[in-house]
Amino acid sequence: MLWVLLLCSFLGWSQQTGIKGKVVDALTEEEVPDVEVRIENSDITVETNGLGEFYISGSKLPLGEQVITFSKLGYESKRLTITVNLGNILDLEIIDLNVDINDELLQISTISLADNQLDSDEDFSAYNVSGLLQASRDTYLSAAAFDFSATFFRPRGLDNANNKVLINGIEMNKLFNGRPQWSNWGGLNDIQRNQEFTLGLKANEYTFGDVGGTTNMVMSASQYRKGGRVSYAASDRSYEGRVMASYNSGLMTNGWAYTVMASRRFGEEGFKEGTSYNANSFFASVEKKINDEHSLNLTSFYTPNRRGRATAITQEIVDLKGVRYNPFWGFQDGDKRNARMREIAEPVFMLNHYWNITDDIRLNTNVSYQTGFQSNTRIDNGGTTLKVASNGEVAYEGGARNPDPAYYQNLPSYFLRFNNVSAVDFYKAYVAEQNFRNNGQINWDQFYRANINNAANGDNSVYIIQDDRIEDDKITANMILNARVNDDIEVDASVSYTNLISENFAQVDDLLGGTGFLDVDFFAEETADVTLDDAAQSNLRTPNRIVTEGDRYKYNYEIDATEAKAFAQAQFKYSLVDFYVGGNVSQTTYQRNGLYENGNFPGQLSFGESEELEFTNYGAKAGATYKLTGRHVFDVNGGYYTKAPVIRNSFSNARQNNAVVSGLESEVITSGDVSYIYRSPLVKARLTGYYTTFEDQTEINFFFTNFGGIGTGFLQEVLTGVDRQNFGGELGIEAQVTPTIKLKAAAGVGQFTYTSNPDVYYTTDDLTQIADGVAQIENAEIRFGDGKTYLKDYHIAGGPERAYQIGFEYRDPKFWWIGTTFNHFSNAYIDPSALLRTQAIGLDFDGLPLAEYDEDVAKQLLRQEEFEAYSLVNIVGGKSWRIDDYFVGFFATINNVLDQEFKSGGFEQSRSGNFNDLVLENNRSTPVFGNRYFFGNGRTYYLNLYIRF
Repeated sequence: MLWVLLLCSFLGWSQQTGIKGKVVDALTEEEVPDVEVRIENSDITVETNGLGEFYISGSKLPLGEQVITFSKLGYESKRLTITVNLGNILDLEIIDLNVDINDELLQISTISLADNQLDSDEDFSAYNVSGLLQASRDTYLSAAAFDFSATFFRPRGLDNANNKVLINGIEMNKLFNGRPQWSNWGGLNDIQRNQEFTLGLKANEYTFGDVGGTTNMVMSASQYRKGGRVSYAASDRSYEGRVMASYNSGLMTNGWAYTVMASRRFGEEGFKEGTSYNANSFFASVEKKINDEHSLNLTSFYTPNRRGRATAITQEIVDLKGVRYNPFWGFQDGDKRNARMREIAEPVFMLNHYWNITDDIRLNTNVSYQTGFQSNTRIDNGGTTLKVASNGEVAYEGGARNPDPAYYQNLPSYFLRFNNVSAVDFYKAYVAEQNFRNNGQINWDQFYRANINNAANGDNSVYIIQDDRIEDDKITANMILNARVNDDIEVDASVSYTNLISENFAQVDDLLGGTGFLDVDFFAEETADVTLDDAAQSNLRTPNRIVTEGDRYKYNYEIDATEAKAFAQAQFKYSLVDFYVGGNVSQTTYQRNGLYENGNFPGQLSFGESEELEFTNYGAKAGATYKLTGRHVFDVNGGYYTKAPVIRNSFSNARQNNAVVSGLESEVITSGDVSYIYRSPLVKARLTGYYTTFEDQTEINFFFTNFGGIGTGFLQEVLTGVDRQNFGGELGIEAQVTPTIKLKAAAGVGQFTYTSNPDVYYTTDDLTQIADGVAQIENAEIRFGDGKTYLKDYHIAGGPERAYQIGFEYRDPKFWWIGTTFNHFSNAYIDPSALLRTQAIGLDFDGLPLAEYDEDVAKQLLRQEEFEAYSLVNIVGGKSWRIDDYFVGFFATINNVLDQEFKSGGFEQSRSGNFNDLVLENNRSTPVFGNRYFFGNGRTYYLNLYIRF
């Protein structure tokens, strides 16, 4: 009798104790499938079916008061307090989910990230915004992605290279610099909504990840909601207008699904003058569900874009022209023409096979192919005329004045630089000031006149437009295995292989009215220590070649690279504790193949294959989540791993020679974070502390200088053994004080500094002007003194280290909403010059020690500049309507409402600067070679109108 009663009790539990309901879209009232329904403080999770329905039952269902959570990308999560009684079915009936406001704001953040990436080449490489595209589940990450990013704030002080971005499980980070190329999928906002973001090194099922986090964008056709969307946006940030249209068929009865999308972004200029914008975006994905086990998906996208660039400017220029000034453009035939155009056109093709081997084992096999080019134009003013004397001797005549309107010799400070008042030319300073104020832009007519006159005399162009071009062909293949061992254990594993062939060369883009351009280095005439005719040649195998539009010239080489990686991870999920362990191993190889024999580096120094670089790397990570109660959760994560140096930092001067960076090693990263998470139906909060170290990093900088002992020339600066330390805390908290009002606050406080004095050496084409005693020269490497740069304890540039936010949101039941945030930023620093912090600072131009050198005064002069703190106010709002079967809406933002002017970054110039130069510059009211700054946007707006059907 007892056993019968127990059996009946068990059957009554299993049949009658449960939770059910149906999830719908709050606006459309349509069913929402694939919503994650989870009982907090337990391992019970289910998903809604195609009708939006769910049912939870079983012996593990906890009784009493519980918190149930409904989550899906693109919707605001909902948390309800419920009571589960033994033997009862709790019917929650209809649960409506609101579209996530941040899902619309995602479009704006994507725009910002893409624009920053467009600027992130040689003069902007330190300032990249981390890719927090899908951060709506966390108050702090939302603030970092949508409000802090305008200031080039980097969460945890991390570069984009510390973020992994995947599309359909395939890693998209570039081997050249380790960063994702956001422009490759720019303008595809509607199809970027299915995203999975993993913070830091936390477990994800695709890859080992990185300290900055992992984002996987799912672009399979069957994963999009059926229907279409048309939108139009207007803005004054990067472009003036954008039109976008997309349609998804949903999974049809015949097993097919397809998604198509197209958009166009355009504008004469953004917030910065002369920054034209012209971009088109196309996307297509088709999927065939062969049966319940197999599905095949083909995805392709192509987003060609062309944009005018801007640059950093000195305070003198700001005082004369304002923060919107951009020296890269000038009027031609009444239109603004920018000399520095950046163009990216790299189509991507992906084939994905999804195999459900069993109900618990899935295998995803992917192949992608990316091709196309990246292009950066500039004015080449080294045009030269070949003169052959009667005795056969070769000479070169030509070269032109620097065409940059903001060149230091065009500014008033150049004529006021003398300490002796009698030497100051106040008249020329006044004329320079008036010319710069009234014009200060590129004179295109001057270039055409000079070239046309030369052509009439049978001579070559003096000015042309040079196009620095990279043409890549990359193939990536991987396999991702996900297996559920039992209800508590999951195993993830992946293997991947990438092959890259990258062509790098300069190309004549525009002869500017001339007939040809002589492919020699005119400036080698003053610097070469070998025969002039040889040293001047870009390619000794085709000397004194005349090039025309479309021809390659100056430099030409290939980079061959491969990367193979393997990753495995186990996740354990229990009622009170979840934990994971994971590891990876990788093999990376690089090799340069010179296609030109450079005159300064003859033979195998520049022509043919370089030494093959090979790196073996490994890593391990682990983490745990302890659920003290349903409201109080503790989370800890840690990892130790090595990374191969990127291609950019492996060859000291790849454009001219095969030289490999001396002492090149893989960098070592150690990272850990601890979080306390509080969740209740009204309040959500996260407090995190983190600590990350980077060891043995390599950095390469390129700049023009006339620094003591080197003479005047173009330098390559190579830093090795760079160690850094990033630590700080993050806080995000939000409170749903009423059903319609939400209050929120966020804070990020960190300190990011160098923890070593890196080794540094310099390379240059010219070794003849180096005086004895100034430098130790080993294999054409210039090392000053002990070969160190004293950067220890200097702050790493890259946006503010401290950011704070308070704000509120109001969401009306009639589907309109408005929100505002107040944001405060501080502790941002200039990027310090490594050259100024070598022992060369105490040397004169003749290589002898400066008698006036005072170490204490030098320390004061080399103190790192800290930018002033500032505050920004942002407002966002929107409204949506349902009209029959159509859904119409808009949202708008106004950023920097108070039009605050602020420095978002900058760097010290290394143009000249031994101790005496620093003293003179410090005593001038306007330095000749002052620090250069990037400025954030003033007041800007963004308005988006859309129709969904």
